[in-house]
Amino acid sequence: MTKTRTLLAAISVSLLASTSAFAGDVRIMWYSDGVEGDVIQDLLNRFMKDNPDIHVTLDNVAYKVIQEQLPIQLEAGQGPDIARVTNIKELAQHWLDLRPLVADPKYWDDNFGDTLDWMRPDGSKAIPGFMTQLTLTGGFANKTLFEQAGVALPGDRASWDDWIAAAAEVAKSQQLPAAFAIDRSGHRISGPNVSYGANYIGSDGMPAKVDDGTKAFVTKLVDWTAKGLMLKDTWVSAAGSTYRAAADDFINAQIPFYYSGSWQVANLSTKIGDSFDWVATGSPCGTAGCSGVKGGAALVAIKYTKNPKDVAKVMDYLAREDIVKEFSERTLFLPAHKGVVAKGGLKWDSTDKNVGPALDKFVKAAGETLPAADALPPWKWANAYYAALVTRVSQVMAGELTLDEAWGKIDQDIADKVAEAK
Repeated sequence: MTKTRTLLAAISVSLLASTSAFAGDVRIMWYSDGVEGDVIQDLLNRFMKDNPDIHVTLDNVAYKVIQEQLPIQLEAGQGPDIARVTNIKELAQHWLDLRPLVADPKYWDDNFGDTLDWMRPDGSKAIPGFMTQLTLTGGFANKTLFEQAGVALPGDRASWDDWIAAAAEVAKSQQLPAAFAIDRSGHRISGPNVSYGANYIGSDGMPAKVDDGTKAFVTKLVDWTAKGLMLKDTWVSAAGSTYRAAADDFINAQIPFYYSGSWQVANLSTKIGDSFDWVATGSPCGTAGCSGVKGGAALVAIKYTKNPKDVAKVMDYLAREDIVKEFSERTLFLPAHKGVVAKGGLKWDSTDKNVGPALDKFVKAAGETLPAADALPPWKWANAYYAALVTRVSQVMAGELTLDEAWGKIDQDIADKVAEAK
């Protein structure tokens, strides 16, 4: 029965977005978090007008299709010609190397070189595609609540202790349930861990055991939760490595400080409206720095395409500096293009006065991440580490484990994942 279901899933997604068999046809499998599907279609319409010999079909699918069905199709040697994906490292063997096909490989290296390793096999010099946007973890503060409480927002180099102390004052003054929340995610606490000196990667490239940096921040987080400063339900209301965001608690003004990431900007703008003023804060500092963790979605070419030259033309167009800039401005995404970032002057397409400064803050913070954080997006064991962290830390918060027990179980969970992969 399981084999039958797998086969049916593969057939259904194959019918949805199979590799184009006719010259001049290019199919893109695309998912959207917001308005980016409409924006990319508009850009593609312009491309087709200037290149009438190439027809591009944009297949808008649910994110679940990208995560669950596309890998099945790829394993069968099929797929769309291009896809927008987030699982970019683990599926790297399926991406097409565009280096011999694009008009100017140096342009790609110069502008996307920092993130190419995120999407290609270790040791490879391939150009599989580019990040449609960068994401960066970071904080948000309810400026209105801080003002009502008469508490000043901590400055740019403020520590985690500074932020939690200030948020606690606000929560007490305004009679709020908690001072802050962090999304229930091992990825989300990794920037803070690194800020306290954590390094997940051993000298051999394999997962290192939990170190003092990770222990330092996680111990603080558990203590803050026990004292009622961190919104406990965010972490203990789910099991295993299940993700849970605390965005709604921030949107409903239940917490004055929220640590999540840049992808929340459009969501906050839409749902908060003019209810209160909010600001992006960057990442608070630890003993080693003030770092978030980068991520994002990539647009990659699939090596099973029948039309690699046409695919390269589409990719060259979408990777152009002016196109990347426009796409970023209209979607409210952080650009992953060095030239766009260096020139600045992004004109964010929003009438919300909070949006532009928030996105500018994230763009600035993206240049301040620590090396140990930058090493995580292209590392194949990152997800195993994140899953172990969130599972065991939430058990400590729920009173099911002690911290000392959690460290050993995190190490064992990761070792089991490595053994399973081998």
